[in-house]
Amino acid sequence: PVDYLEKIFTEAICHPDVAVLSVATRPDCLPDEVLSLLERLNRIKPVWVELGLQTIHQPTADFIHRGYSLFCFESAFFALKKAGIEVVVHTILGLPGETDTMIFETMDYLSQIGIDGIKLQLLHVLKDTKLEEIYRAGEYTPLTMAEYVDLVIGCIERLDPSIVIHRITGDSPHGLLVAPAWSEQKWTILNTINDTLEKRGSFQGKNFHSNFIT
Repeated sequence: PVDYLEKIFTEAICHPDVAVLSVATRPDCLPDEVLSLLERLNRIKPVWVELGLQTIHQPTADFIHRGYSLFCFESAFFALKKAGIEVVVHTILGLPGETDTMIFETMDYLSQIGIDGIKLQLLHVLKDTKLEEIYRAGEYTPLTMAEYVDLVIGCIERLDPSIVIHRITGDSPHGLLVAPAWSEQKWTILNTINDTLEKRGSFQGKNFHSNFIT
């Protein structure tokens, strides 16, 4: 209920140690009254809304049961931008059936529409999921670390330089990871991406700090 959201969001945003209110949600969970609340709160302190997209490709979205269309995402995105709210978009790399080209098409699309930030996430196979069944049946092969590093760098190179990259990998819930095992070596992944970027010189002439990775 909006009155409940207003209570907890206002309490958070008015705390003196809070600089930004960041709300993660689905694009199909933003009715007009919620948008109006977020717009009001944004006048107090900055509000960021994180939207799950994962991919622009509808067959993949159907396969993972995302539950909303690209049009729904666009409607929510442009409504938030009209309200003056920054939007951070979540994407997943390594979804079943997605090629590098398809992933880069998602990045190109997000650059074109003008998102403010992005979170890049490796697909994890977790226990007791449909994906685990597919993986056990040999119908899905997770990305290798080398493949993931190349994909992340390819995404970064394609994204508009104005887009803030909030995440380039992530953690799975403790005790639930089935694959890939290498994804638990978070600092190895981050350092490999960092080192590879520097060796390639991908950001020569750009405003890039090699220690942006957190």
